Amino acid sequence: MDTLHAVRARGITKCFGDVVALDGVDLDVTRGQIHGLAGPNGAGKTTLLGLLLGLAVADAGRLEILGTQVGRAFAAPDGVAGFVDGPGLYPSLTARQNLAALAELRGRDARTAGIDDVLDQVGLTDVADDKARGFSLGMRQRLGLAAALLTRPRLLVLDEPSNGLDPAGKRQVHGVLNRLAADGTSVVVSSHRMDDLEALCSEVTILATGRVVFSGPLGKLAAESRELDYRVRTSDPRAARRLAEGMDGIRIVDDAGTRQDTGPLVVRALVPALDDLVARLVTSGVAVRELAPVVPPLEAAFLALTEDREERR
Repeated sequence: MDTLHAVRARGITKCFGDVVALDGVDLDVTRGQIHGLAGPNGAGKTTLLGLLLGLAVADAGRLEILGTQVGRAFAAPDGVAGFVDGPGLYPSLTARQNLAALAELRGRDARTAGIDDVLDQVGLTDVADDKARGFSLGMRQRLGLAAALLTRPRLLVLDEPSNGLDPAGKRQVHGVLNRLAADGTSVVVSSHRMDDLEALCSEVTILATGRVVFSGPLGKLAAESRELDYRVRTSDPRAARRLAEGMDGIRIVDDAGTRQDTGPLVVRALVPALDDLVARLVTSGVAVRELAPVVPPLEAAFLALTEDREERR
């Protein structure tokens, strides 16, 4: 039995007719880890999550979940919970009634299922007796998370759990997931937002056209990014531009919406050349008031990996 990994997949392939949704996918999710899953639309994320939840079976490859090899049956392995394409809810029932119905379907007494506790964890106590049909997208996502928590899962699989959440709701959900991981639960989170994955995950797997184009620590993903565009706001935009124009490794990116004499300077560079530019600006008496990537490094790396894959199709 594999005691290190909650999920271990090798060569997973899944087709729908002539469409290859997953093509030889490998995936390792360490126990007690929050693992991110990213990729453009149609990359195969939803299909892979469905396999983890027992909603589909692979055509080829080997999949082990919580130390047990998954067979050919359509059923979620014991200890696995979550949702794909949004949680399934009964609109005419209240939040509390939805969870009670779920508990009873699983053969548990709703009075002792811990419903109030999970509602509190996801911040829905105040609307526990409101009907789900009136819930916002973010509230439905949180109720779906509460439903998954009822089972006390050892592997939690969530598809876009931050969809529709305001900053307070996102902070609450992130807190729940971090506490679960700290207690040993493994979490797989699919998201199209790299900032969410950066805030939550220690490792990420990126899919493009059904194949893995990257899998590993987020720090490695950022380090493998190409030149980035940086916005440099200074006390003397004209002097900053003149200095940057004469430097090796620095390319000025024209921005039609920015006045060259007053607006920020946008340059394309690797980090060492950018560091050199900042040092020269300071030495020349030009104050650096803002330095930020136009596109965050993780998002830039994601775009480079997935766009390369799309271009090679």
